[in-house]
Amino acid sequence: MYRAASARERRLAHGALAEATDPTGAPDRRAWHRAEASAGPDDDIAAALERCASRARARGGVAAAAAFLERSVALSLDPERRIERTLAAAEAHFDAGTTDVTERLLATLETATLDDHRHARVDLLRGRTAFTRQRDDVGPMLMTRAALRLSALHPQQARDSFLDALEMSLTVGRGGGVIRKVVAVARSAAPASRSPDLLDALIELVTNGYSAAAPLLHRTLHGEHEPLWLRRPALASMIAIELWDPKTHSDIADWLVKDGRASGSPLLLRLGLAQKAIDAVMLGDLGQAIAATAEEAAIADAAGVPPLAHHRLHLAAQRGRREEFRKLAQEAENAPHGAGQVTNLHATTALLHNGLADYPAALAAARRATEHDDVFLTGSALPELIEAAVHCDDRAAATEALTSLTERTEAGGTTAGLGIAAYARGLVTGVEHHFQESIELLSTDRLAPYLGRAHLLYGEWLRRAGRRRDCREHLRTAHDLLSGAGSEGFAQRAVNELRATGERVRTRSEQPYEKLTMQEVAIARLVASGATSNELAGQLFISKRTVDAHLRTVFRKLGLTSRRQLKDHPDLLIHDRFT
Repeated sequence: MYRAASARERRLAHGALAEATDPTGAPDRRAWHRAEASAGPDDDIAAALERCASRARARGGVAAAAAFLERSVALSLDPERRIERTLAAAEAHFDAGTTDVTERLLATLETATLDDHRHARVDLLRGRTAFTRQRDDVGPMLMTRAALRLSALHPQQARDSFLDALEMSLTVGRGGGVIRKVVAVARSAAPASRSPDLLDALIELVTNGYSAAAPLLHRTLHGEHEPLWLRRPALASMIAIELWDPKTHSDIADWLVKDGRASGSPLLLRLGLAQKAIDAVMLGDLGQAIAATAEEAAIADAAGVPPLAHHRLHLAAQRGRREEFRKLAQEAENAPHGAGQVTNLHATTALLHNGLADYPAALAAARRATEHDDVFLTGSALPELIEAAVHCDDRAAATEALTSLTERTEAGGTTAGLGIAAYARGLVTGVEHHFQESIELLSTDRLAPYLGRAHLLYGEWLRRAGRRRDCREHLRTAHDLLSGAGSEGFAQRAVNELRATGERVRTRSEQPYEKLTMQEVAIARLVASGATSNELAGQLFISKRTVDAHLRTVFRKLGLTSRRQLKDHPDLLIHDRFT
């Protein structure tokens, strides 16, 4: 009836609804009906919609805020207010993930009439949308152009714009050369800051290396008044990984998921879930990694965009799933608008092949990952390069990579980084103490896959030294840790080594996440954490009926009959709740 009615009849209906709606109890609903009842521009109604948008954003309704602001643009009479509301609506639609509407709103602006500050905002938004749609350097160049426009007028905003370009590069899977280009422009053109800040730290990192930049990176990451990730989550997570600081990375991932849910920002929540998945892989909690990955994919599907690729590739590589990894890499490469461009592809390829003991392939991938010494891309590939090079008898490559890894991990100063560097040093030098030091350091962290690899490499070294009895203890420990973490390729390496010593290895029992689909794992984990079917339906963008159908399948596959049994299931217990 509504759609069949004339425009005049619909306006009359909305007018009646506005009159009948309590302005105190439901001001947003009343403002919307007033807007729909209006036959033309009305600045009073436009201002009311602007206030509605502010309230919607405060309660996490990013999409609602974008809709209120877009409607306020259409009702604005005052040209200045119309421009400001158009920019605000475009920004809100970008945050809501509707970048096509962002581009349409920006196209309505006459840029020749804008002042430098507003022109810079337009450049920033166009740059951000270009990042998500193109493979070339249009995005960062637009954003650096915005920074240059602001240099004379608003120096601090100019510096923030350079950081926007860097952070967006990382958020959408760009990096490396793009980051160096932006830093090069910032180094020559960014206004000076009152005291050294994040931009200075990144310039120092690119210009003078890790030893020079590490103190400032540590200081800016944790901040004097508030941590960096409250303002720059993507940059903060990359810096934490680059400093080999898994504890801080875990804190960032938790905050991203929490703030993404509270703010209603799909982009922020997807970034948080991706980082949560990587964090879970590093901790050896494959169930949680799969659950976070499934939820990110559900949000991406609801938004009509491809899921993020980097964490899914990392998960497949750690599990030693060659065919799954190949398929994901191909999907990422063929994703529309370059959305699947993945910064860590070569590093994760090296991880995959080392786990499968395909050392020539691992070495080739690690070389590609490190050949340009790209910021935020090289560090994680160095241990893989060293392990592959040693197995391929390329001592020169292993020694050179160890020098770089040692510089980075000593600058980071964390037990995780120092422990990984220690087992890499043991591989290169053949000194037993380095393996022992690695195990001692990594035992203080919760990084089961890395501790497992330390035991594996030490056990392999001992067996080749003819110390069959000594090696078995470490190889058994490696097998237990790696199989429990789902690192199937590395676990099989431990099995092969044990069999070479004449020891029989019991087949590992099947884990729950191997019986279930990715979405079933997500539902099982969330139900085990106490979520209701209605909460799950909203969180995973499916119907309650679909949730219940999946839950019945989970019960059948795991031999359970109730939610209580699922909650108490030993392999699904959640210690670090991320919901």
